[in-house]
Amino acid sequence: MKDEEDRAFVRSALAAHEPALLRFAASLVGSAHAADVVQDTFLALCKAERTTVSGHLAAWLFTVCRNRALDLKRTRGRLSELREEDEMESPDSGPASRVERQQALGRIESALSGLSPEQRQAVILKFSGGLKYKEIAEVMELSVTNVGFILHTALKALRTELAGTSRVLETVRSAP
Repeated sequence: MKDEEDRAFVRSALAAHEPALLRFAASLVGSAHAADVVQDTFLALCKAERTTVSGHLAAWLFTVCRNRALDLKRTRGRLSELREEDEMESPDSGPASRVERQQALGRIESALSGLSPEQRQAVILKFSGGLKYKEIAEVMELSVTNVGFILHTALKALRTELAGTSRVLETVRSAP
């Protein structure tokens, strides 16, 4: 770090991107190792020249995060994904709403697990990371057109899967 302006830049990047990077890293290496991957990502940002990342910071961070996660998977072997409870619940939520939320998250997680790894990664980058198609293309090293096709196919599969799950649940609930 050269000066206070660079430190402020890193702090700002941390505040803006850390939660999405943690979710993305957890999707790749599991929750137990996500913080380490994100920490490595921000250490790389501290070492990088600010001028080389300005203008495409989000794509740069997600690319570094992805590469660090893949490195970790290679060096540590196959890691099992750990499922942990979502900590972003409202303190006012009662047991019924928590159960409904957990069931909904379980259905979404199940639907996501039915996607190919490439589709799952694109969906997470788009909706959890908030990246644009061009940024996703940079992170995944694909063309923008290919990203559009992957997301279109993935979302169609998710809609079909979640609609089927909803119909089954409605049938079960209406049964005497």
